[in-house]
Amino acid sequence: MTVYDAARRFPAIPDLRELCRSLAMLEAILSPDWESRHHTFNVAWAEGEEVASMRNGSGDEYSIVFSAAGVYVRGFDHESSMSPYLHDGEPWPGVIDDVPDVFRRFVEEPAFTDEDGVPVVTACLWRETTDDQWRHGSIDFPPGQADPDGATGLFPLLVDRSPEAFQRFAEDYYEVPVDLAAVKDVYASRPLNQDLVSSLNPELTLADLAEDISEIGYPQA
Repeated sequence: MTVYDAARRFPAIPDLRELCRSLAMLEAILSPDWESRHHTFNVAWAEGEEVASMRNGSGDEYSIVFSAAGVYVRGFDHESSMSPYLHDGEPWPGVIDDVPDVFRRFVEEPAFTDEDGVPVVTACLWRETTDDQWRHGSIDFPPGQADPDGATGLFPLLVDRSPEAFQRFAEDYYEVPVDLAAVKDVYASRPLNQDLVSSLNPELTLADLAEDISEIGYPQA
């Protein structure tokens, strides 16, 4: 899979936002330790902007900025042959060249660049609020590679949006049983109550999650 495939499979903006919030809330419940989580969401990242993030602890990551203009998606696979660190500090041709002006400042956002100002990116998508589809640059991918820009490894839970996909991921990563019915409830944005929290993590209280719930902007009963 490449960003070309991801663009065809990403959901509409409101659905993507709800999915990202749900992923972050589920992991906040499963992992009280913030550093151990893959997915996070900050409803107050900047004025009028929210950001969803993924980092796998091995150097791969994505950031999704939700703004009034639409959504900007930046992904980085540290093993990708399209890494800017393999090309004199320059992003692979086409990856960010066509990003529209309304999202251009996110390309140069310090949180998404390294200490030298190099955009840390191998995969990029965007969608303005007036668009009817996700967009990406015109890219000549390295030949003979199934996942040249890292999209397969970066976005699996964004293209397979089933609760079962999250259950498989979480049981593998956290090595604990994960209640599928509870995952379905959070995927449906059911307001959190203690019973729902306990079904995923019996050692956690709703009060323990107060800061996470506020940051994620997830509804609670």
